[in-house]
Amino acid sequence: MSTTLPDATREIRLASRPVGRPSTDNFQLAESQLPALGDGQLLVRNLLMSVDPYMRGRMKDVKSYAAPFTVGEALDGGAVGEVIASRSAAHKEGDVVVHPLGWREYSVVSGDAVTPVRTDLAPASAFLGALGMTGLTAYAGLLKVAGFKPGDAVFVSGAAGAVGSLVGQIAKAMGASRVIGSAGSPAKVARLFELGFDAAFDYHDGPVVEQLEKAAGSGGIDVYFDNVGGDHLEAALSVLNVGGRVAMCGAIAQYNSTEPTPAPHNLMQAIGKQLTLRGFLVGGQRQHAAEFATKMAGWLADGTVQYDETIVEGLENAPQAFIDLLDGANTGKMLVRL
Repeated sequence: MSTTLPDATREIRLASRPVGRPSTDNFQLAESQLPALGDGQLLVRNLLMSVDPYMRGRMKDVKSYAAPFTVGEALDGGAVGEVIASRSAAHKEGDVVVHPLGWREYSVVSGDAVTPVRTDLAPASAFLGALGMTGLTAYAGLLKVAGFKPGDAVFVSGAAGAVGSLVGQIAKAMGASRVIGSAGSPAKVARLFELGFDAAFDYHDGPVVEQLEKAAGSGGIDVYFDNVGGDHLEAALSVLNVGGRVAMCGAIAQYNSTEPTPAPHNLMQAIGKQLTLRGFLVGGQRQHAAEFATKMAGWLADGTVQYDETIVEGLENAPQAFIDLLDGANTGKMLVRL
């Protein structure tokens, strides 16, 4: 029995560039025609899509590591979906794949641009999170960028988020002497303890530096995994030990800033303490993907690592899900079910 394939898709477009905190008025729900499949292409019915903090930078019309989104056109980002039509010899109908054309219900993608999903290892959603780009960011950032070694004391900011929660658990699994996390609510702090963090604090409860000093104790910290920037980075510089390392992954505290943000006032400590501060992008860490996938699959299978998801229903709610992500409303990975 033949099935009629869709010839159009709903999608979310960038209606205007946000100034400061985005609003739903910056987005538009629209419909577009789907092109006929060319050789090597797939038609994918998207099941889940990811919203991620880095997308805020792409909404600005500035030169960066990724091209800015175009006003009036659909956004894009990670998605997982089912192949419903294929003109690629490597992929068949029914395959589940990860691809980069989210923010729409159906995507026409090149077979070369998708990654098969092994739902025997974990649910499909995990391949947008713990077993996907999010997990690789945490793994490579901690082990390859920050040079973590057993016995290190580790501080993670934004620790209840998708990346941060994995960083803390990986550090524990690899022999950290102490893992400290910051988060934005009592419930998130409680969740960090459930995930095995040795100490955690709500950054709303007082100056971050004071709370970090108390959590670290006399031993200080050796590694800081930075997802927040701002006062968190400044606090870490004060508490890091000589030879400490910082993996600079994100600065969500500054993404909506409309004025230039000042550097940490104590940056000079990096000299006296001989610190290493290294920014990184997950795209530059793909050489570690196979090693990461093997390790993470094992950790998930034996329960060493857990992951949280905050799932919002419906493409039309994706803009609000993204705004909520920037406001810290999620625990773990923020996903939209289509």
